[in-house]
Amino acid sequence: MATHDIATSLGTLHLDVTGSGDPILLMPSLLTDHTLYAAQVAHFSGRYTTIAVDPPGQGRSQPLRGAFTFEESARAYVDVLDGLGLPWAHLVGNSWGAMIGGAISAIFPDRVGCAVLLNGTASEGPRWDRLQLALAARLTRLAGRPLFVRSTVVPRFLGVTTRRQRRDLVDGLVGMIRRNNARSASFAVESIVVRRPDQHALFGRIGVPTLVVAGREDESFPVAEVRRMAEAIPGSELVVLEQVGHLAAYEAPDTVNALIDDFLDRHRRR
Repeated sequence: MATHDIATSLGTLHLDVTGSGDPILLMPSLLTDHTLYAAQVAHFSGRYTTIAVDPPGQGRSQPLRGAFTFEESARAYVDVLDGLGLPWAHLVGNSWGAMIGGAISAIFPDRVGCAVLLNGTASEGPRWDRLQLALAARLTRLAGRPLFVRSTVVPRFLGVTTRRQRRDLVDGLVGMIRRNNARSASFAVESIVVRRPDQHALFGRIGVPTLVVAGREDESFPVAEVRRMAEAIPGSELVVLEQVGHLAAYEAPDTVNALIDDFLDRHRRR
């Protein structure tokens, strides 16, 4: 494994590169870091080059100083490919990573092989969510530490089955969230939830093979919302996973890894 810190349009991003072969860029969810994809790195690095990134302002990436746009977030991940000297990569994104994975696929199609979008949306945030999370972001900045992690964030991120049966995954997620710089994470929340644009028209421009995965127990983006995103992407495939919440790659890694394996084998175009 090689560790890199690459300068991007949204600050220096930390990433771990493992394995060899066609590259897979792994883009985590809001409030998580590259360790969200530990099971994917272990599974795929024998045949692919896995690039597990701490998103802008999260994990060991440089803290954010303000809000950003979705196009700026997409550009930052393309900067990672440039920094590694890679002309293209397959994309695997969860939540924030899925939304930006779709944006990259539409705006920078020559940089993408296949796209796997897990628990994503192309819709703007509901008004009540935007108001609640705007307030939570401001309170987090004032407190200087993550707030309401177990009571509010975990139920939105992990399905009820995972919360009941996998205490290790609950504790792991809490640790990821609490490792973040609170002020920086609050800017990410504002950018990804409060200011999130409707991207259905943009996703209609996606021409790369795309797999969309939804979790039946996802309280953040219900199946109907994820299905609407999939329907906006020409030729995309949709899979709904039972007993899985908002972090499919983390909650059901063996199932997700098998889906990615099959999809890349069928649609690899490079």
